[in-house]
Amino acid sequence: MLMRKLSNIYWLGMKELRSLSRDWVLLGLVIYSFSLAVIAQAQSNSQELHNASIAIVDEDHSELSRRIAQGFLPPYFKTPQYIDERDVDRLMNTGQYTFVIDIPPRFESDVLGGRKPTIQIIVDATAMIQAGIGSSYAEQIVAAETAKFVSRSEATPTPAVTLSLRIAFNPNVTTAWFTSVMGIISSVNMLAIILAGAAIVREREHGTMDHLLVMPVTPFEIAMSKIWANALVITIAVALSLFFVVQRLLHVPIAGSIPLFMVGVMIYLFFSTAIGIFLATIARTMPQLGLLYILVAVPLNLLSGANTPLESMPPFLRAVMQASPSTHFVAFAQGILYRGAGFDVVWPKFVAVGLIGGLFLLVALLRFRRVVALSGG
Repeated sequence: MLMRKLSNIYWLGMKELRSLSRDWVLLGLVIYSFSLAVIAQAQSNSQELHNASIAIVDEDHSELSRRIAQGFLPPYFKTPQYIDERDVDRLMNTGQYTFVIDIPPRFESDVLGGRKPTIQIIVDATAMIQAGIGSSYAEQIVAAETAKFVSRSEATPTPAVTLSLRIAFNPNVTTAWFTSVMGIISSVNMLAIILAGAAIVREREHGTMDHLLVMPVTPFEIAMSKIWANALVITIAVALSLFFVVQRLLHVPIAGSIPLFMVGVMIYLFFSTAIGIFLATIARTMPQLGLLYILVAVPLNLLSGANTPLESMPPFLRAVMQASPSTHFVAFAQGILYRGAGFDVVWPKFVAVGLIGGLFLLVALLRFRRVVALSGG
């Protein structure tokens, strides 16, 4: 009896794989999501300062003002351009410069006289990331160049406290090292739900669900065949994306064990594909499935810790998200791929994903069996 069930699940899954191979839209979505989408997310969403446009209004024309202008160097800033004060508003309104440094008259003499003059830094905050980071950089550059000028030495006076900064896991704070892997995790969530849900909705729309119901197969076998077939496709896509896109094309180092991560992906896929099955029992058409996907998957991605650390969320929301396998999935993915964590570190997350995902899988299968029974009736 068991062997017959396994055989039915296997052959139904093979049918699903053949059906997916002929669906060029879904197949193209899988290829795009784990290749071009990952590259675009890694290279376009930069979280560090790079080639920020800057202009200098030099009303002092002194040695100190020139040294401050020369302190803004690539790759953080573009070469500063000198402009007149009357052009500042027009150039900022047209978005030509993100930063404008206005050095007032008699700035050098006021500094040497100990009168603490003020330099105005005008920032275009529509470039939000560069504005926040660049303002701090600009302040540090002006302070450092002024201190060196006052001391008449290329060495900044020794501060009372020395900071020894050590950046772990991403020494150069390169955004692509983070966003590329998080892009894969987001694609796992998206495609697992869409593929599993589309498999059920497609059977209903094409009328082949009625054919399955008259065959000697159970709703459990139908659902499990959809789950393993689509999970296999996503697992293979994740492995290929990590190797060819993340490591080869983007040159992002993977600190931990990829096989261990893939085991975690397979455990998590039972939960995410179960969501797809559950939503497919509610939706009657593909557009309805798409709308339900937005309501479910977007909050899972945004609140899982992939974009914003859980520690920055309200305590109530943070506690609620501990019941979501996506939160534990992101946690062990970051632990393995970024920090090189082993099984002895991530196994509690594996267990949490397995238990919560298994519970939801049971709910989805019961719901699917009920819907199929009503349809058959």
